Amino acid sequence: MDSILASFGTANFTLGIVGPGASEATTPSEIAGTSQAPEITSTTHPDQNKWYQESVAQFNWNVPSGVTGVRLLVGKIPNEIPTVTYTTPISSKEITDLADGTWYFHVRLRDASGWRAVSHFRFQIDTQPPEPFTINFVDGNETDNPRPVALFDTTDSLSGIDYYKIKIGEGDFFSVAPEIVKSNPYTLLPQAPGKRNILVQAFDKAGNYAMATEEFIIRPLKEPAFTEYQQELESGSILTVKGENQYPNSQIIVWLQRENDESKAFPVRSDQDGKFIFVSDERLRDGAYTLWTEVVDERGAKSGPSEKLIIAVKRPAFLQVGSWVVSLLAVVVPFVALIILFLFVSWYGWHKFSLFRKRLKKEVRETESALHKAFDLLKEDIREQVKMLEKTKNKRELTEEEEKLIKRLKKDLDDAEESVRKEIEDIEKEVIFAGFGFPPLAGRSRFPPQVPLRGTARRQFSPFNQYERNLYWGFC
Repeated sequence: MDSILASFGTANFTLGIVGPGASEATTPSEIAGTSQAPEITSTTHPDQNKWYQESVAQFNWNVPSGVTGVRLLVGKIPNEIPTVTYTTPISSKEITDLADGTWYFHVRLRDASGWRAVSHFRFQIDTQPPEPFTINFVDGNETDNPRPVALFDTTDSLSGIDYYKIKIGEGDFFSVAPEIVKSNPYTLLPQAPGKRNILVQAFDKAGNYAMATEEFIIRPLKEPAFTEYQQELESGSILTVKGENQYPNSQIIVWLQRENDESKAFPVRSDQDGKFIFVSDERLRDGAYTLWTEVVDERGAKSGPSEKLIIAVKRPAFLQVGSWVVSLLAVVVPFVALIILFLFVSWYGWHKFSLFRKRLKKEVRETESALHKAFDLLKEDIREQVKMLEKTKNKRELTEEEEKLIKRLKKDLDDAEESVRKEIEDIEKEVIFAGFGFPPLAGRSRFPPQVPLRGTARRQFSPFNQYERNLYWGFC
């Protein structure tokens, strides 16, 4: 038994450790025709035909009632008879530090009738990645071939290569079977011109992988060139351009874009001399068109975009004049209408103002007439009072105060008359200024006062002293 365990390499086995009982020193003979063997399962290596990276194995089996002992063994022999005995039955076992390779786990149970049949469970361990490898291109790392051929291959001495994963540039990973890589050089999918990296991962059957990367460049083809074209066309024309390129019988992609519209692609074929003709399939509308082209050869190799042309599509001259006239009318007609509206509003406003002014003048004249009448009555009353004072003068000599009063009344009467006249003139001026929206004249009221007195009259007649008032009203 020591020689068998020694052949397990660096594995750490504790199969000989038992619970309450002690392991038996000798291996009893197998009893034929005993009960069915137990079913072994593993949570770490569940499939007996697959490879796993885990070097720690966990096994489980059922222990029916009546079982009095268990024998276990791990080794390289498929049908080995277990020899390490546990007098107290156990139903699971963990084995650590297992070396890479194919292993077998054996379990045997004992009941009252003796040792039952042996169960065998195979499990495979591979913790090492495949061998390092490199990527080489048949046409070199720089080519104009859009589908470069890459050579890469590696081996895995234990579990073997399962598949390859490839990533090109910013694309996604995709898988390739090892048979394809091994039997033929791998041809990449069509690549656009430019520089990019290829990354290859080689996976073994346990999930370990080795990786290699390489940079490659796809050179673009020479761009086509336009040889005949018109820079200006009339609206509704068919566009026709001619060009040439270096690649006979190649596909030419002509791109046409109107201002900010989406660009459209039109494929044409070049002849054996590399010349081509493009005729638009629809009439062009007015606007600025951008035109450029690319070439694609029979391998799928592409060029970059050619120099872009600008083609101006305009309406016929008579339509342009008509459009100019329409545009001009669109500006002139509203402007003229605005002027007419302004003149009408001005005339209407002046008409309304004239009517208002006439009514106001009429009111002023009526007010002036009424004021004159009122003032004439007042003037007549004052003159009567003055006459009465003068008659009194004939009867007796007037006092000095009465003499002064007579003179003051005459002068105040003249001043009041002049003041009324000026106030009426001011009212007429106010009418004119108010009609035009100007503010009233400074220091002028809009209507005449009830007693229009100015200067000396305002100072002397209006503010009578108590004696003058008594004297005046006494005569009245």
